[in-house]
Amino acid sequence: MRMNIMAARTIAETVRTTLGPMGMDKMLVDSLGDVLVTNDGATIMREMDVKHPIAKMMIEVARTQEASVGDGTTTVVVMAGELLKEAEALIDLGIHPVVISKGYRMALERCLEIFEEIGVTISDDLPTLRAIALTTMTGKGVEKAKDHLSDIVVDAVRSVSDGEDGARRVDVNFIKTEKKEGAAVEDTELVRGVVLSKEKAHVSMPSTVLQAKIALVNSALEYKGKTVDAKISVTDPSQLKAFFQERVSVLKGIVAQVKKAGANVIFAEKGIDDYCVYLLAKEGILAVRRVRRSDMEMLAKATGATIVNNIDELDETSLGYAGLIEEKNIDGTMMVFVQECREPKAASILIRGGTKHIVDEVERVIEDCFGTLPAAILTRKVLAGGGSAEVELASRLRQFAEGVEGIERLGIAAFARALEVIPKALAENAGYNPLEILVEMQSLNAKMGSKVGFDAFTGKVKDLYEENVIEPLLVKKQAVISASELALMILRINDIIAATKLSLPIPEGMSAPGKMQ
Repeated sequence: MRMNIMAARTIAETVRTTLGPMGMDKMLVDSLGDVLVTNDGATIMREMDVKHPIAKMMIEVARTQEASVGDGTTTVVVMAGELLKEAEALIDLGIHPVVISKGYRMALERCLEIFEEIGVTISDDLPTLRAIALTTMTGKGVEKAKDHLSDIVVDAVRSVSDGEDGARRVDVNFIKTEKKEGAAVEDTELVRGVVLSKEKAHVSMPSTVLQAKIALVNSALEYKGKTVDAKISVTDPSQLKAFFQERVSVLKGIVAQVKKAGANVIFAEKGIDDYCVYLLAKEGILAVRRVRRSDMEMLAKATGATIVNNIDELDETSLGYAGLIEEKNIDGTMMVFVQECREPKAASILIRGGTKHIVDEVERVIEDCFGTLPAAILTRKVLAGGGSAEVELASRLRQFAEGVEGIERLGIAAFARALEVIPKALAENAGYNPLEILVEMQSLNAKMGSKVGFDAFTGKVKDLYEENVIEPLLVKKQAVISASELALMILRINDIIAATKLSLPIPEGMSAPGKMQ
């Protein structure tokens, strides 16, 4: 068991120094020599090469945290490691892991109750969401552009939200990111529509289309001809000419159908015949071929178009609208911008940066916001940052433990101490004495309540809610739940046994695969 706890704590100590706005970066180098520099906990966990099964469990809980709420991955790993550290100290005193686990479960249940009591109800107005985005971005390597990026992310999330204020939902799957290095991070832009890393099918097609009527087709615009197994026997040149005339006739019919529907822009999920491309260009119709399925769905969401399975189904009612479609050269890469749509429910963010490493880091920061902002909109409850929630939870858990009879109270007290690793890590990473900061936080928390946190930039302990340093309650709540459940699972493992591949038992009367009765 001690080896298991040691493996978990090693992972936690590795990422602990990245926590908070003053956290350090990690450089990850793979076997091919590729380098990744980041302080994003989820990315570090995802890229680490570990062999120990307990360490893999730590990485899995970080991935789960990222998938569910988008942020708090470092917090959950550090917290889980500290819970196991406190449990190991109790084991050294002769307390059985089952008793410790019972105390931890009691503490977790009490924490969930406390979260509901200390959560601050908000509205999803622009200033509040912007404050949440800024808090998420702080310390992530985009400090100089975080004001610009936060405005972009909040606008993107609000543009894809549905429902009334009381039941608003956000589907971030309809927010697309495209990356292109060669400019400053401040040049990152939001397009209320779709950006495609594609170019028009023919050079003579218009590069700009105003008042675009858009057709979306997921079939190939080409002459299908005969079946694969068919044979064509040509005995006369006139027969060959008739064959090509039939092909031309079919392709002209496709273009005629597009014109009849009134479309002046067409996006095809599959290929477009070169002769058909020529005919479309001759008619002044902009065409883009081999568009990904996900991009087709985004185009439909943004423009209001209906994706048709066959060109014969295309009519005026299936067309979408965009005020402007243009092809741009972005540092050597041709891209198609579909914008000025009517009430678009899809958005794109063109991420810029000086190098590939920078644009990758900006993308990770933006994806974190795609988790925290919907979490805040969903629950409409937030907490002050800077370790304020952990100090409040620890204080109330100690009061709770005093009323518990039995040795489980030691487990509850250990749980409270483990929660305080977050404010201590924030202070330590900022270069301050963690014990002094923690004592000051506990003192002010007793007077001012759960909004007191540590400001890593000034080294002061103050009301961070007034400073707009806020986090979604759901992120913090999920971190505590995941860390607790992982610690409980590891505490119940007292040995690791190498196992062969387990085979299913064969019911009586049946033979094993590959054998005959």
